[in-house]
Amino acid sequence: MTRYDYKVIPAPSKGRKAPGVKGAEARFAHSIQELMNEMAAEGWCYQRADILPSTERVGLTSSQTVYRSVLVFFRPHQPDDATTAPADNSEPEDRQEEGNPLAHNDEIEFGEDADTPGEHGPESHQTPPRGP
Repeated sequence: MTRYDYKVIPAPSKGRKAPGVKGAEARFAHSIQELMNEMAAEGWCYQRADILPSTERVGLTSSQTVYRSVLVFFRPHQPDDATTAPADNSEPEDRQEEGNPLAHNDEIEFGEDADTPGEHGPESHQTPPRGP
């Protein structure tokens, strides 16, 4: 079974200036395009955009819910070292939860560390398989 690594990053909230790109809408689209190309250059495939709730503290005693836009990317799992032996699962495979994506120990990364611009074609957009 193929394992996948996932990376969740904040979606851009404002557009970047660029030569030949005019208007707020075009700048915003350009900033998303650049971010997606940077991620593709690192081998990440775009999966989807989500808006998720985040509870944040306000003052000393209260909190509020803020909705954040994030972009989700995936790629086939790449072990850090090819000589590393696979981890021994303490439970037998038949006892692991079926259909639970976290039961397969997929790595989830957070943050913005993409610096390299790149290009990708339509063949790089793949959807990972759902469930068994």
